Amino acid sequence: MAQHELIMPKMGESVAEATITKWLKEVGDTIEMEDAVLEIATDKVDSEVPSPVEGKLVKKLFEENDVVQVGQVIAIISTDGEGDAPAERAEKETVAATPAAAEVAMSYAEKGANEVVVIAKNSGDRFYSPLVRSIAKAEGIAQSELDAIPGSGMEGRVTKKDILSYLETRGSQPVAAAPAVAKSAAPAPVPAKPAPAAHAAPKVTINEGDEIIEMDRMRKIIAEHMVMSKHNSPHVTSFVEADVTNLVNWRNKVKNSFEKREGEKITFTPIFIEALAKAIKDFPMINISVDGTNIIKRKHINIGMAAALPSGNLIVPVVKDADQLNLLGLTKRVNDLANRARMNQLKPEEIQGGTYTLTNVGSFGNLLGTPIINQPQVAIMAVGAIVKKPAVIETPEGDMIAIRHKMFLSHSYDHRVVDGALGGRFVRRVADYLEQWDVNREI
Repeated sequence: MAQHELIMPKMGESVAEATITKWLKEVGDTIEMEDAVLEIATDKVDSEVPSPVEGKLVKKLFEENDVVQVGQVIAIISTDGEGDAPAERAEKETVAATPAAAEVAMSYAEKGANEVVVIAKNSGDRFYSPLVRSIAKAEGIAQSELDAIPGSGMEGRVTKKDILSYLETRGSQPVAAAPAVAKSAAPAPVPAKPAPAAHAAPKVTINEGDEIIEMDRMRKIIAEHMVMSKHNSPHVTSFVEADVTNLVNWRNKVKNSFEKREGEKITFTPIFIEALAKAIKDFPMINISVDGTNIIKRKHINIGMAAALPSGNLIVPVVKDADQLNLLGLTKRVNDLANRARMNQLKPEEIQGGTYTLTNVGSFGNLLGTPIINQPQVAIMAVGAIVKKPAVIETPEGDMIAIRHKMFLSHSYDHRVVDGALGGRFVRRVADYLEQWDVNREI
């Protein structure tokens, strides 16, 4: 009986690991081809891992809640065909495997850019994943301190859960450790830059009648990502009020015929995305990321659209190559992503690769907001509610007061690489595209 190694699949170019949330098959179960063997969770998306072969599950190499690197063997399936490798060799390779994905871990990679300590990939018999090393660097944990953290992974490996749990109880002062210096450094040591003091959260008093609600996995990820973004990027926000009367009147004119013809609604979101894509082509230095002291100028214009889930959490599906789609294509793509986001049916790659993000705070009746940048992007725009206001307009007969449809655009950007001139001109250009809408446009 041959054996097949089931590996953790690649789930996007920047995804280095995933958490096993549930085994759907148990040892001894018969598995058909394409049967889902287990459920996994990565940054905001839950997925299933199907079997590419028929056979029987003979070994599980990880348990539920274990964090597994992309490319590692997670289970052994016996088959009638030629196998890939014996189970014994698979288990040994699993223990020794290093990530096949990028060395940059998802959320802490940007936070750990300013390395104040040196963390080895291997220390003694222990292997440290890129994510664990990034967290240690960002939090100022020295090698000796990291080595002392108990590990719950295979062979005592420290997992992300282990190091985050340790940080919760670490207190405001890290364990004393000598400044980390590379072994090849010159004999005369250069004083290391002191690690920033950890900021202890204020103690919370629980009063009678209070209810304690533990954050779910997605809320924990969002909280971590938002704190990291504010820590990493100096945020500046510019505001513009746009007159979108022509746009509103046009949509009111075409929405019924469009829904009857296409079987779906046309919302303002694809219109906003079209305007953003045009403005990004005009100002390509908004479509960038920061890698240390390097600026990565993105070729593709991939616009994420923040969507609220029924649970109250947030997810950001991405419209890839938005500048290559016409308004009809954008409408269908936006509706599809939004519908599947609400049903938790997005694929991992559909929330990866965004280069700019749009969030619609107006859908909650808010006039404006100051959104937090979705790292590793450098800018994000919030669109507010469209409201009727009296406004002064210029006519051939002179200035007049009229009822107009107005909305605020809020543009938050990373002041390390985007100055006020670029940030302000960009949001003004988006407003121009919306204000100059052709009321006779066909779709």
